[in-house]
Amino acid sequence: MTTPVQQTDERTELTALITAATVELVRQWQRLSTAQDTLLRSLERLRPGLGATTRINRHITDFHEQVGEFSRLTRALAERWAAHDLPTAYRDGALRALRKAGADITRFQWTADHQAAITGLTATFYTDLVGRIQEAVRRAQAFARAAQDATREVTLGRTHAGIDSARLATEHPLSTIVYRDSSRHPVKDWARSALTYQGAVTANHAAINTARLDLEAEWMQVRDGDACGWVSHEDTDHADGTIRSVDDCAAYPVAHHGCVRELIPRPDLTGLRGLVSGDPA
Repeated sequence: MTTPVQQTDERTELTALITAATVELVRQWQRLSTAQDTLLRSLERLRPGLGATTRINRHITDFHEQVGEFSRLTRALAERWAAHDLPTAYRDGALRALRKAGADITRFQWTADHQAAITGLTATFYTDLVGRIQEAVRRAQAFARAAQDATREVTLGRTHAGIDSARLATEHPLSTIVYRDSSRHPVKDWARSALTYQGAVTANHAAINTARLDLEAEWMQVRDGDACGWVSHEDTDHADGTIRSVDDCAAYPVAHHGCVRELIPRPDLTGLRGLVSGDPA
């Protein structure tokens, strides 16, 4: 039986991975915001005259160097997350599942099936993270072009009002993430949500695969938030304290971003007649 202290320690391991990666992502995204502020302040001081274009180009080059560093360092973080942190979350999820089922944790080995499972998960999640990084780089490049064009209007004497830094920063915010519905969210909120989701899905898939492959279990017991539904948070089919088939668990390892769902193998129920997925445990 897993003690409350062990349960806390197990959750803390995954939380620590997520927290460390979130902090580093936010730190690197701050590089973009700082570079944007630096560029705008530098361009505000430019005036028409000989050498203005050269100075503009130098400031733009400095900005692009920071964007390049951002891309390099965030991609390296995404690679570490996919190559090290998510496999760690998978292994810990498998070991936790074995402990909760009262089984010997040495039963978990990186078999071909487990390796294939983590490879598929990390490939998908790595692609998601890199997509966000590429989007940030494109937005930064678009900002640089807009800032360069606006500044040239000033240095060529076509306007005497100076560049509109506030407008450029508002139209090209580099400290936010744009979701599919066009809403903007702080990088910290997105990073914490995305990495928590990826870690939870990975750990729960490890539990599911361990139940199926190592314990030959057909059923799992669900622990979840009191009001959380099975398919989505609003689903009236509440998940907590129910028995679900392994296949159903594979379809819904979590219900939503931020979901605290935990799946516990129940090999003692294998072969038991009359069980229906969703029955109370």
